[in-house]
Amino acid sequence: MKISVALAACNGGKYITEQLGSILPQLSEDDEIIVSDDNPAGDTRGAVEAVGDSRIIYIEGEGKGVVKNFENALAHTTGELIFLCDQDDVWLPGKVSAVTDAIKSGSDLVLHDARIVDENLSEISPSYFALHGTNTSFARNIIRNTFVGCCMAFTKEVLAECLPFPDVPMHDWWIALEAMKRGRRVTLIDSPLILWRRHGNNVTGGKTGLLQKIRWRSDIIKAVSGIKKGK
Repeated sequence: MKISVALAACNGGKYITEQLGSILPQLSEDDEIIVSDDNPAGDTRGAVEAVGDSRIIYIEGEGKGVVKNFENALAHTTGELIFLCDQDDVWLPGKVSAVTDAIKSGSDLVLHDARIVDENLSEISPSYFALHGTNTSFARNIIRNTFVGCCMAFTKEVLAECLPFPDVPMHDWWIALEAMKRGRRVTLIDSPLILWRRHGNNVTGGKTGLLQKIRWRSDIIKAVSGIKKGK
């Protein structure tokens, strides 16, 4: 089973070397990491090239933000199993094998737990699941998304049903809801399989205001209902 890692980057030089170093030992020689760089003029390209591994495929993003950047990375994947990946986390040993086993057992989309850490990898919380009440209810995840992309993986069939992205607030929210809506088998792995790094420059996972939350939920309901924005 060929694995593709879709990694969306932007000014990722500070952490991406460590992240790639935690991923590559878990991949086979036929697997790939697609790095889509939303700011090609920044320091990501140099850091990626310095790793010097042919399994890493660097592509330029469109400079249109995190959702479009992930869409760009995903559109270039060729694997049967696709992992979403942020530039600044650390994959723990056994992540790929645990997720692959779940997919081989019949799952279509897998979400695993994470240890939340600060920029120095000191623990903030031992469990993302416990902190956010993670569940696989379609209705509850409309109200409060508990799926975080850096902990998600899915089959190429799920990906085909999700691309191209409609106008959605976040890519992971859309993919999870679309999979659940279509009756795909969604599996939770309770073990934390990454260190999810939270720091002042995170693009995803930040706090949002009440009005933005209301707009986002309206947008995601329209998206999963097939209603085009503005209609």
